[in-house]
Amino acid sequence: MSLQSGSKPMGVGLIGCGVISGQYLTNLPRMPGVEVLACSDIDMAKAESRASEFGVPQAMAVDELLNDPDIELVLNLTIPKAHADVSLAIIGAGKHVYSEKPLTVDLEDATFILQAARQKGVAVGCAPDTFLGGGIQTCRKLIDDGAIGQPVAATAFMMNHGHESWHPDPAFYYQEGGGPMFDMGPYYLTALVNLMGPVKWVAGSAGAAFADRTIGSEPLRGQTINVDVPTHVAGVLDFGSGAIGTIITSFDVWASRLHRTIEIYGIDGTLAVPDPNIFGGRVQVRRGQEAEWSDVPLTHPEGGRGLGVAEMAAALRQGRKSRVDAQLANHVLDVMHSIHESSTRGRHIAISATAERPAAVEAGLPEGRFDSVPHPSS
Repeated sequence: MSLQSGSKPMGVGLIGCGVISGQYLTNLPRMPGVEVLACSDIDMAKAESRASEFGVPQAMAVDELLNDPDIELVLNLTIPKAHADVSLAIIGAGKHVYSEKPLTVDLEDATFILQAARQKGVAVGCAPDTFLGGGIQTCRKLIDDGAIGQPVAATAFMMNHGHESWHPDPAFYYQEGGGPMFDMGPYYLTALVNLMGPVKWVAGSAGAAFADRTIGSEPLRGQTINVDVPTHVAGVLDFGSGAIGTIITSFDVWASRLHRTIEIYGIDGTLAVPDPNIFGGRVQVRRGQEAEWSDVPLTHPEGGRGLGVAEMAAALRQGRKSRVDAQLANHVLDVMHSIHESSTRGRHIAISATAERPAAVEAGLPEGRFDSVPHPSS
């Protein structure tokens, strides 16, 4: 039996009441082992609105939330440029952190966060947690069970025309910390590391097709955004296992049949992985010279955003390393920066931030339940 089942729920606070907070506040109440006690935002009206909408007991100022002794773990849901400062403030208050992706914009800031957490004796976790969902975990089980043999290669594609047509405030997607690789790359790269293991080397090419973007959504329709980051990024990944991966992320593509796809190629067959930005999805396998793809039923509950918070809380209660430990996010951050750096410098870049392949989630557990497991898995 999981230690989680007999433990007091972990008190959770949330900083950053923007668009993404709604998904967390919808899903966390059904996750075992956690209890949302308060939310906060630099704009207290937003915090009060979210608290009222989702039944959060209190809307607090940030300092008040950080000083609340009942809150053990704080979600950092601020914009990417604020992640480092907010996470360091949470750590300084002696609380565990679960941050939205990316861990930080800057690699040096990520190092500061990990060092500060070690010194303070607290844990840091980071999104995305979609790899804990039924779709990716079913794929993980298929790979671990040898369904396609030893993986030798992978492809991943995320291609669209950006966020300005629908997002209410899309400017940050085209500023430092944004762009398709830093916005969506964490989903694809985290899924790949979960399925294939850590990355050893990368090469990349990056550019931007448009110098500016015009917002087509309300309330900022017609305003122009300067594009300060690459908006089409292609990378080659050399995994430590010897497998080779290809990833393309783009905000410069109007239409593509490859949008939001991952495939894993093994010596005995191919695995079609669902969109890593969702928790479920369609899993298919085609072995050897078979003429058709076979659908594979999900072996795990689909889940939803907030699984990572529940997993981290369970790990803390069980005294083990979390699957969403920030070491994984730091590795992914290094991969993303290195793909950009490779494009600038014209050579392969070695990945210095090490990570372990997260342990697989045991099949058959209820949604949000995570039993203690050896870490890492092989």
